[in-house]
Amino acid sequence: MLEQLGALAETPWIYVIVSISVLLDVFLPVLPSGVLVITAATAAAGTAADAVGDAARGHAGFPQMLALVMCAATASVLGDMVAYRLAWRGGDRFDRAIARSRRLTAAQEKLGTALLRGGGPLVVVARFAPAGRSVVSLGAGVMHRRVAEFLPWSALAGLTWAAYSVSLGYFGGQWLGAGWIGTAVSFLALFAAGAGAAYVVKRPREA
Repeated sequence: MLEQLGALAETPWIYVIVSISVLLDVFLPVLPSGVLVITAATAAAGTAADAVGDAARGHAGFPQMLALVMCAATASVLGDMVAYRLAWRGGDRFDRAIARSRRLTAAQEKLGTALLRGGGPLVVVARFAPAGRSVVSLGAGVMHRRVAEFLPWSALAGLTWAAYSVSLGYFGGQWLGAGWIGTAVSFLALFAAGAGAAYVVKRPREA
């Protein structure tokens, strides 16, 4: 997989694949968009480092990393806004759709009240929690929150998540190589951030 993504990292197709995955996972939280972003960044960093050699290793792949961050962040915000608008217009139907998904229902129970109490900054934290993005975007639409209240925090959340995920892949590829070890360490860091975010978001409700 890393070899194929390494080849794709040199073409515009990697940005298309990342965009589609990030855009859709607000509706299908099972899509591993974070894993894909990390893997793409790891492969691109390793490929660029091999191409320029050790002398320029510290700067290898920086333009690709910046493009990946902007691509993933933009797709994240677009996906959030699509979910928000759809939920705004069809709140009851989306409530029923959430109820049919065991994962979304569990996330809504854990995050819903906490997000209402925590406000905007908690939207950024929830972006890292499992299914947190879906609950935030759909919930904001169902509750008819104003765009001015939701969009800035969605943009900050998407940019923060994209920068963190790409950085994990980049530094994993630089320090540990574009292999399975570097990718696995980056995955663990991503999952740890998700677990920490879920704990932080859940605390206001328990309090």
